[in-house]
Amino acid sequence: MKKLFYLLAAAMCTLSVKAQKVDDHLVIGTYTAPGKSEGIYVYDFNPSTAAFTRVSVKKNVINPSFLAVTPDRKFIYAVNEDGDKSMVSAFSYDAATGKLDFLNKQKSEGADPCYLIADDRNVLIANYSGGSIAVFGRDQSGALTPAKQVIQHTGSGIDKNRQESAHVHMVRFTPDHKYVVSNDLGEDKVYLYTYHKDADDDVLVLKDTISVKPGSGPRHIIFSNNGKYAYLIQELHGDVTAFSYHDGTLKKIQETSVINSDFKGESGGSDIQLSADGKFLYVSNRGTANTITTFAVGKDGKLTKKGQVSTTGNGPRAFAIDPSGNWLLVGHQKTNDITIFKRNKVTGELKDSGKKIDIGAPVCFLFVPTK
Repeated sequence: MKKLFYLLAAAMCTLSVKAQKVDDHLVIGTYTAPGKSEGIYVYDFNPSTAAFTRVSVKKNVINPSFLAVTPDRKFIYAVNEDGDKSMVSAFSYDAATGKLDFLNKQKSEGADPCYLIADDRNVLIANYSGGSIAVFGRDQSGALTPAKQVIQHTGSGIDKNRQESAHVHMVRFTPDHKYVVSNDLGEDKVYLYTYHKDADDDVLVLKDTISVKPGSGPRHIIFSNNGKYAYLIQELHGDVTAFSYHDGTLKKIQETSVINSDFKGESGGSDIQLSADGKFLYVSNRGTANTITTFAVGKDGKLTKKGQVSTTGNGPRAFAIDPSGNWLLVGHQKTNDITIFKRNKVTGELKDSGKKIDIGAPVCFLFVPTK
């Protein structure tokens, strides 16, 4: 009888371990000063239940407000947003354990870097206050080389409080990896650069610029998985612009907004994400609204507003949909927490799950497969 009991107990334990299986690590970038964050956080995340467990914290990293992981998952790069003293840091990363080890850092070649991307050859960063793009190489260890190229944007916009100079807010590879898109909030322009991955100096060569509505402040852009469409959130007006995309060319097909007609507060369009199936687009507004707006995406790429929910916190600067598509996580920079929403894959609807992660000033999320 005892033997049967132990066999059953062992079987139940095995089932419990399987139920807690973790497919991805959630890696979180934060602001460390001032605040209660200590650096870069890594959590286990269960896609079935949204259960989370802290795995590690990489401490003594100054304001790692944006992160990028390489395609092979062996390295993570972080901006260190610190005014004129800003840097960019390289870490080796163990996808199985979630451990980060510091490799080196380089000057960001511009003040306040706020975004970066990486592939197997280069790391590119957007310097917000500096109004520049910097391109760094990677050596065999994953460490960063000194900058290969620095591109300085110039100009300003009509909003003298926010657009007194160029403010590069994003760099992103196009789906075909042939071009890099850069949004400049200060100039109301979207830049497209031809990407010469293996070049030693002129990695980026200007191909085209697109002007958007004056004073709108282009912030983040995302491409559909099929590569046919792109969607741009503009911070200052809360506009969302839909484009068709083909071989380095963006053409506007629609403009809508996350702002309701009766809204009287301050707009602050912040992040924009697509569901993996391409059927729903989500956009956050961190002004005084603190909302996530859901749009249905038509076969022609155009958007239809479906709903809007409170993010339940203050300052939803960034959010992410987990790889299972079951959950949407919203980071609140000002209230120091992450709200986890349950996502209906059929309707796109978001419902607060009641689960929160307490963490200082979360502003960037990476879901990285553990194997």
